[in-house]
Amino acid sequence: MSTDDVLRKTVTLSSGPEAAFRAFTDDMGRWWPLATHSVGRAEAGDVVVEPGIDGRVVETLPDGSAAVWGTVTAWDPPRRVAFTWHPGTPESQATRVEVSFRATGSGTEVELVHSGWGRRPDGEQARGAYDAGWEPVLDRFAAFAG
Repeated sequence: MSTDDVLRKTVTLSSGPEAAFRAFTDDMGRWWPLATHSVGRAEAGDVVVEPGIDGRVVETLPDGSAAVWGTVTAWDPPRRVAFTWHPGTPESQATRVEVSFRATGSGTEVELVHSGWGRRPDGEQARGAYDAGWEPVLDRFAAFAG
């Protein structure tokens, strides 16, 4: 494995692309496993995706403070959303996440592509952690979005 390796994860939903896109972007705080996959962990209050280019992916804590996880770089509902990704790390080390929603005969295939590991000093280690970490996140998304 190297920092050039692109990480790909796919889930299939019974819902259509419009509903899947809305669930991913509008309802992230309802399905994201904040207690285990956030900056604040058990103290995390919510996470939202602000719609549109330059919108932020931002976690809020009960005291009102915020942790920016990334910035939206592509917004093409219901086909695609992309954002920089740096929860808990400096923005200068941001990787890239792109999520595509493709209609299938019975629902939607959702593909997450995570790249840009070379921007992080711990790129290979981070890629390995995200390889395992995206699975429970996407499992929760799939359970929520159907």
